[in-house]
Amino acid sequence: MRAKRLGSLYGVSVGTGDPELITIKGQRLLQETSIIAFPMGVNGKQGLAEKIITPWITPQQKKLPLYFPYLQDEQQLKQAWKDATETVWEYLYQGLDVAFACEGDISLYSTFTYLAQTLREDHPQVTIQTIPGVCSPVATASVLGIPLTLGSQKLAIIPALYNMAELDQLLSWADVIVLLKVSSVYSQVWHRLERLNLLDHAFIVERANQPEEKIYRNLRDHPTLDLSYFSLMIITGHC
Repeated sequence: MRAKRLGSLYGVSVGTGDPELITIKGQRLLQETSIIAFPMGVNGKQGLAEKIITPWITPQQKKLPLYFPYLQDEQQLKQAWKDATETVWEYLYQGLDVAFACEGDISLYSTFTYLAQTLREDHPQVTIQTIPGVCSPVATASVLGIPLTLGSQKLAIIPALYNMAELDQLLSWADVIVLLKVSSVYSQVWHRLERLNLLDHAFIVERANQPEEKIYRNLRDHPTLDLSYFSLMIITGHC
C-alpha cells in the first residue's frame, strides 16, 4: 500500500520590516504555498510577520495565525507550542504544505524553532525546511550605516539582560555587543554606559526597516526612552 503523502513545513525568514528584505527563495515559497502561518498579533492586531508578507500573498491562500504568548511560564509556553503544532499538523496530514513566516531570521531566537522542535517530537516523519534571511543585528547595522564587525573583532549577541553584571562580563571580552529587547532594561544600561564613558559608542534603532523606524545616536541626550519591544542597541568600538 502506498504511504500517505504528508505536507512539508517551511520556516521562511521575512526580515525585520521591509517586505523587500526577503530572499527570492522565501518569496517563492510564500507565493507557492497554500497555507501561510505566522505568529498571531497582540490584542487582535496584525502581527509584524503578517504585515511584512502582505504584499506577497493572495486572498486565495489560507492565513493561519498561531498563538504564542509573551510570557516566561515554561508550562504555558510548552502548551502553546503543542497547540500550534497540532493546528499545523492538521494541514500537513492532509498533504498540504505550510509556510511559517518568521520575523527576522529563522535561526536567531525564533518562535519557529519551538514549533519545529515540537513537531519533530510528535511527528518525526514530517519534512521541515528552513529558509534563512535578514536578522535584526545586521539590519540595524545597515540602518546605522556601520559595519557590524571588522577584522578580528569579537561579537556578542544577547537577547535580554537580567543584571548589569552580564553587561560587565560582555564588555570584558567582546568588541561589539548587540542587546536585543533592550527596552526593558534601557535605563540601567544607560547608567552603566555613562559610568564607563561608553555612551558615545552606543546606538539604538527602534523598529528597523519599518515605517516607524527611529534611530538614536546621541544617547547622552537620552537618559530615558520609551522604547518599543522591537528595539536593539549596538555597543561598538569600545576596546
